[in-house]
Amino acid sequence: MVLLELFEKLDNTTTEQKRVFDVIIDAVNNSTGGFYFVYGYGRIGKTYMDKALSVAIRSSWEIVLNIASSGIASLLLPNRCMAHSMFKIPLDLNEDSICYIKQGTPLAKLVCKAKPIVWDRAPMLNKLCYETLDKSLRDILRFEPYYNVDLPFGKKVVVLGGDFRQIFPVIPIGSR
Repeated sequence: MVLLELFEKLDNTTTEQKRVFDVIIDAVNNSTGGFYFVYGYGRIGKTYMDKALSVAIRSSWEIVLNIASSGIASLLLPNRCMAHSMFKIPLDLNEDSICYIKQGTPLAKLVCKAKPIVWDRAPMLNKLCYETLDKSLRDILRFEPYYNVDLPFGKKVVVLGGDFRQIFPVIPIGSR
């Protein structure tokens, strides 16, 4: 059933989607790590691509962490999880913030075993969320054999997706 669903998803992909799919799957299968951003305007198939990636990786009995930046977006995902709740990202962020994930906890073990992290609606959050997660993943993954201090997120494959046109521009001290 899972492989049938995967083949149906791949039959309906565009050439660009197939290329993105292949690059990310290659990074996951070869444990090369990578930080990817799938950008496109609404309704072109970013969530569709996320689901195809998840099905492909889970069909190999691997763990995929699918998360979203907002509660509404998380309803489209299989596990319906938001980034702040999955990674224990604090709500009041600054440059020194870290996620509340301790070494050896079940959540830390889950994050270590997960092949990719697929994050939908990424532009909706402050850049400090990603910097906080990067610091925390480097801390959690430092004892893993695939860890690399020089790569983002400690060599974990992270796929962000979103559309910058779906967020409002912010002008500091601007008028309405």
